[in-house]
Amino acid sequence: MDQLSPQDAQFLYMESEGSRTHLTSISIFDQSTVPNGEIVRFKDILDHVDSRLHMSPLFKRRLVRVPLELDFPYWVDDEHFDLEYHVRHGRLPEPADWRQFCIHMARYHSRPLDMDRPLWEMYVVEGLDNVDWLPKGSYAIATKIHHAAADGKALVDFFAALADIDNKGTPAVPSSMAKLRRSPEPTMLEMGVRAAWHTVRSPIGMTDAVMRSLPSVYRAAQNLLSSRDDDKQRVPNTRFNGSVSPHKMFGARAFRLDDFKAIRAAVPDCTINDVVLAVCGGALRKYLDKHEELPGKSLLAWVPINARQANVDDTGTGGNNVTSMTAPIYTQVADPVERLQLIQAATKRSKAARAGVSARLMTDLSQHVPAATQVLAGRLVLRAGMASRACNLFISNVPGPQLPLYMTGALQVGAYGLAPLVHGMGLFIATPSYNGEITFNVTSTRELLPDVEFFMDCITAEVDALKKAALPKPRPKAKAKPKAAKKKKKTARKKKVAKKKTAASA
Repeated sequence: MDQLSPQDAQFLYMESEGSRTHLTSISIFDQSTVPNGEIVRFKDILDHVDSRLHMSPLFKRRLVRVPLELDFPYWVDDEHFDLEYHVRHGRLPEPADWRQFCIHMARYHSRPLDMDRPLWEMYVVEGLDNVDWLPKGSYAIATKIHHAAADGKALVDFFAALADIDNKGTPAVPSSMAKLRRSPEPTMLEMGVRAAWHTVRSPIGMTDAVMRSLPSVYRAAQNLLSSRDDDKQRVPNTRFNGSVSPHKMFGARAFRLDDFKAIRAAVPDCTINDVVLAVCGGALRKYLDKHEELPGKSLLAWVPINARQANVDDTGTGGNNVTSMTAPIYTQVADPVERLQLIQAATKRSKAARAGVSARLMTDLSQHVPAATQVLAGRLVLRAGMASRACNLFISNVPGPQLPLYMTGALQVGAYGLAPLVHGMGLFIATPSYNGEITFNVTSTRELLPDVEFFMDCITAEVDALKKAALPKPRPKAKAKPKAAKKKKKTARKKKVAKKKTAASA
């Protein structure tokens, strides 16, 4: 029996009408690469997805919840699985430009998933013909997956099961690597027995986890006490720390990943994630300053971190395995390079302080918290808006494949996405990368970010500012020698004479 982990279940318990805890990943395809100039039809996409259903258990599993939430829900096989229910088809309304596409995706993301079916769906969107940087005939596939079933890394693996490495249909993940297994539905007696056992075991497991982690806790406490005074700050209040509504806003732009790598090289020990945080900090500084709402203290970001072990292959298993850190993004600092340097130092300290605690202790402790307690805690967090006391916004950087991928012969030319919000943290900036591009994807609500296009302009301006400040300046061209100038003058005189002779002879 496959049961949700406590971390997976948290995303179920924290869901509300305004805060849907699902992810929406958007892939854009150019069908001019299809062999023999054929057109990709909706039925072709259906057939392709159908042929890959065995590659991941996420496709055909639904949830069964335990009565009274006495234990965590179970994954079971959906005996009535209907592919055409999960894969749907539509067309972008006029004017069919990028802004209209973003509005369309925001509305799609706002609608909840059917919790009685497998927690995913696809939406094929045609009609992107007025997006000037896309080839004619391009289409998008928006895939919505509940966060209880997948985190950012698991979402990448989910799409890897559908992707090809060429336009001939060669799977990106060989079929031999599929880990499909059956998940029969447990009986009421089985669920009751397991719930009782987990309730009895929880205090023992909790005590054991704490005792094993005491040295790490002690070191983390010392690091916290010895941290610099400028790290010890309250979370400033901003417009993004209010309640979130169902009316979502979405904006997205793409940038060259090589530019971010070059910026990274300008600061020792800097990472791409640090550059992303610096861009977000500068963009928010520009945005809030324009609205005369810039706090005197730095905004704090909640940054998810992949906690999967590098030497363990869990492809296709789904679920969540993440920890997190809080990082100041130095919105009070005007100079972009100085901001990047400060962020690099802060994230380095944060990672060191939490390396022995967040990834192990918090994960271990969560495994032993009873389901009913997590349900109550999740609802209290939502109603009290406690998230705003911890951070101002989410920033998530998810590295994707750096090679071209295909589906039904069509080349994928873009990767975008929308992320969930919670009450008290109404701004999520996600930066997935794919094939040499990194995209900035902003999810908020109509009330908190009505001018999302202006905010996207702020992001673009900050990327340009970092490039200008951090990248090497081009060497000035050498001035021409005086002698060369005299020669040119003499030649011009001869041509003039020749021209006169020609005119006279005419």
